[in-house]
Amino acid sequence: MASEFAVELRDVVKRFITPEGNEIAAVDHVTMQIKNGEFFSMLGSSGCGKTTSLRMIAGFEWPSEGEVYIEGRAMGHTPPYQRKVNTVFQNYALFQHMTVYQNVAFGLEMEGASPDEIKKRVARALEMVQLTGMERRRPRQLSGGQQQRVAVARALVKTPDVLLLDEPLGALDLKLRKEMQLELKALQQQLGITFIYVTHDQEEALTMSDRIAVMSNGQVRQMGTPVEIYERPTNKFVADFIGESNFLEGRIKSISAKEASVFIPALNTEVKGMPMSQGLVNGEEVVVSIRPEKVRIAEKAARGEGLFKGRVLTSVYIGSDTHVYLDVRGVRIKVMEQNRISRLDPSSFYVKDQEVTILLMPENTLVLKKD
Repeated sequence: MASEFAVELRDVVKRFITPEGNEIAAVDHVTMQIKNGEFFSMLGSSGCGKTTSLRMIAGFEWPSEGEVYIEGRAMGHTPPYQRKVNTVFQNYALFQHMTVYQNVAFGLEMEGASPDEIKKRVARALEMVQLTGMERRRPRQLSGGQQQRVAVARALVKTPDVLLLDEPLGALDLKLRKEMQLELKALQQQLGITFIYVTHDQEEALTMSDRIAVMSNGQVRQMGTPVEIYERPTNKFVADFIGESNFLEGRIKSISAKEASVFIPALNTEVKGMPMSQGLVNGEEVVVSIRPEKVRIAEKAARGEGLFKGRVLTSVYIGSDTHVYLDVRGVRIKVMEQNRISRLDPSSFYVKDQEVTILLMPENTLVLKKD
């Protein structure tokens, strides 16, 4: 019976010895279940353990503790060439002296496939990545995006169950990277195979992934869909790492399953929000998180809960949005307003020292444990 999961990491630990003789856990008791046909991303800054996790799936590293499963089979110390996975590296690792065709065919030749079989499968792989007609070119005659596609074709030609991608777009310029994000996602959906993607780029992970594991210090801090990760972070690290947030420190005055009231000393008042971290209790010191685009600048005459008067420190127009920095009772709050209408009148923009009223809605105000 086929496994529900393409890849599983069960309580995996990977330890390394530093040059100074100390032992560090690059991956620290990580558990992940990656579904068949899923575009799954490991997201985090350098040194968080994401690439080491990927290398253990590929077989380039072996766990110190725990186990890696591929299609329900424990991999143990199974070497890379015996695993139904293939890897696309950041530097592509193309053979510069070979043509595109030879690069893509190389793995099949090593397996002893027949010339007819190689020709058919290479043609299919190049068609998938839209490089038909470029078989005789060498890597130096291709653009960065085309070289990236050759690397993907070389991995796909061996029909892996799982394709591992280690920051494959990192060397591309911004415009091409965004184009390739959409191309890779479309290709994954077309093929229906599992992609496991490593990146430090938050927007890239949000754009491409079905689910994301946000990692830090060798641990998974949160795992979920892009919407869950962004809209409902469960700890301060994730709220801070993904996008931007305003943070206010305070103490819980009352709490239920759906709402917490937090006293914010800096504002000398209570703010209501949604408890997101598990195990929050009355009287606990917490952090309140509000995304800048979730803060509303209200009408001056507005009345009710969640309203605070503020003063404009500065306003920055960046085209699609205007970023407004406010002083609210001595606390600096950032607000992002989308520029939905075309306007040139200077009086339609916020100016320094202008008085405004902001609205913090409880459904956009998240109560989190202190890290």
